[in-house]
Amino acid sequence: MTHLFGGIEGGGTKFLCAVGTAPGDIRREARFPTTTPAETLRQAVDFFKQAERDFGRLSALGVASFGPLDPHPASPAYGRILSTPKPGWTNADIVGPLRSAFDLPIAFDTDVNGAALGEWTWGAAQGLETFLYLTVGTGIGGGMMANGKLLHGLLHPEMGHILLPHDRIGDPFEGACPFHKDCFEGLASGPALEKRWGQRAETLPSDHPAWRLEAHYIALALVNYILTFSPQRIIIGGGVGGRDDLLPLIRTEVQTLLNGYVQSPAVTQHMDGYIVHPALGSRAGMLGAIALARQAITS
Repeated sequence: MTHLFGGIEGGGTKFLCAVGTAPGDIRREARFPTTTPAETLRQAVDFFKQAERDFGRLSALGVASFGPLDPHPASPAYGRILSTPKPGWTNADIVGPLRSAFDLPIAFDTDVNGAALGEWTWGAAQGLETFLYLTVGTGIGGGMMANGKLLHGLLHPEMGHILLPHDRIGDPFEGACPFHKDCFEGLASGPALEKRWGQRAETLPSDHPAWRLEAHYIALALVNYILTFSPQRIIIGGGVGGRDDLLPLIRTEVQTLLNGYVQSPAVTQHMDGYIVHPALGSRAGMLGAIALARQAITS
């Protein structure tokens, strides 16, 4: 039997829906703005209904969504967005409308866990058991695979909201996070860059002082993750994190901050292969949703 899968990468600004089996076999995809939950999910349902008419019945759906969310199927809050600054989306039911429309297995996880699974299945994390996928963009989030399984726990990791050393003399910016002000996301996300420097991150030239400060904050976070989780590789994506000129600054700063403490050749000799960009590029989340769907019928 040939299985066909549907995937949803649910972001705070746009939803991406796709039908296929693997990176080289995406039959159809569509993107549309994240408006209200009812309108956005109706568009997703319509997309997959039409895809089933054209390509045949789907075997499973995978949803990799912005959060915070509850990924535990036994929880009463499973399938819902929890408290979020996205207007109208707190307590929004994502999985419910999909279950009502489709009688098939549905996998639900964070967008970053989805991207991590996509990279593990087809990308830069193939063959690894423990690694980190970090996205730095409109928000900051981390997806973690530990010993071959996506990391959940109480809910799921919120790696973008860890607290970092903040030199308020060198960087008096108060932070942009509505919950914690100067957490990692509050200091280093795209909106934080724009608020601190008065222009969008993509308009800042490569030699702007913003980027050394950005690399410093990202490196501080990575050192904490390295010492806590001991990942075999760190993959950094997102609109900010995916910049080619930022990665060398991050690698150098990580080595400086570790100061020789982690004696692994991956860190001491092969940093270019240790902190990398996603091999799937900006499609990691969408392909990760397909991978979640694949996993839903095999787990």
